[in-house]
Amino acid sequence: VGDDVDERGELAEGGVVVVNVNYRTAPHFHLGHVLEDANAALRWVSAEIAGYGGDAQRIVLGGDSAGGQISALMTAASFQPELAEHHGLEPAVPAAHLKGLVQHCSIVDFSVFFDKGFVMSLNFIRMLLPQSPSPGGSTSAQRHRRLREAAHYMSPLEWLDSRCPPVFITTSERDFFYASNMNLIARLREHGVHVDTLVYGWDSANTEHTWQQNFRYPESQEVYRRLQSFIT
Repeated sequence: VGDDVDERGELAEGGVVVVNVNYRTAPHFHLGHVLEDANAALRWVSAEIAGYGGDAQRIVLGGDSAGGQISALMTAASFQPELAEHHGLEPAVPAAHLKGLVQHCSIVDFSVFFDKGFVMSLNFIRMLLPQSPSPGGSTSAQRHRRLREAAHYMSPLEWLDSRCPPVFITTSERDFFYASNMNLIARLREHGVHVDTLVYGWDSANTEHTWQQNFRYPESQEVYRRLQSFIT
């Protein structure tokens, strides 16, 4: 799930069948709509990818930032009925057909939004919710608790377990979702999931959020060399 062409072209040249997916952003969308779009894309892949030389039983999902979150949630929903039901999904492909998950600077742990001083506000969570009138008379504590509950269903980290396929995670200390990604690495390893990582330190100046998309950077080129190996 993403919007960059050069890197996907690099993968295609390496023999990988690439489906570049986008999703609704405006106006009047919420996370459920976004996941509907991702599920529709997977339904198309399941039905049509053989005609492009692909194998519908060997799918690797992945994306950058929000695209990573969507890919991870779709992976989790394939084996977590509660999550799928919450978002109104009937997964288009079975979990057994998902052979890998790729995460680039992904929004995978929404608990970081509640950390004091985090660069993004709780309005990001509110933006992803279906719009409905706030209950009259609710206290600040009650509203905060509802956001915590909503964040639970938005956080792939809360749902990915030992049934998750192998994962490739790239992040950097310069990315504001660095802690989120490191939390996911730790959680997946606790579950015994195979995790391949590429993590850059602060001294790598080219590694701001979604740096993976800029193929001019040697750090990005390394990502896609590693990704090719991970997929194949």
